[in-house]
Amino acid sequence: MSTDRTTLLEHDRSFFDALVARDLGRLSELLADDFVLVGVEDGAVATKQAVLDLMASGALRFPRIESFPDEAIVRVIGQVGIVVGRTGMNFTNDDGSTFSAASRYTHVYAAGPHGAWRLASAQGTTIKT
Repeated sequence: MSTDRTTLLEHDRSFFDALVARDLGRLSELLADDFVLVGVEDGAVATKQAVLDLMASGALRFPRIESFPDEAIVRVIGQVGIVVGRTGMNFTNDDGSTFSAASRYTHVYAAGPHGAWRLASAQGTTIKT
């Protein structure tokens, strides 16, 4: 289990790093083709292509994402890995407006060929203080 935990948390970190760096190639590799994101700000649903398009255009930017892997709950059920974690994020929208959120998130990973994990679903929930 500790190997699964380490691997899935590394994938989480890679996902967050790719968002901050706007690394579209890496994001494309990490996300399953049928990836679905439920946004923390407004609950909007976005596909993999929509996320990549928003990132490519600069309409969505993540100047900072802080995660807390020591707090994460990681489970593996068959070919599915689930990470429930916490982040602090800053977003910049295409109109220049900014949004900051502390959130809990659930990332669902699916094991692909040869055991490679791909992020299939992500959902964030704002932590109200």
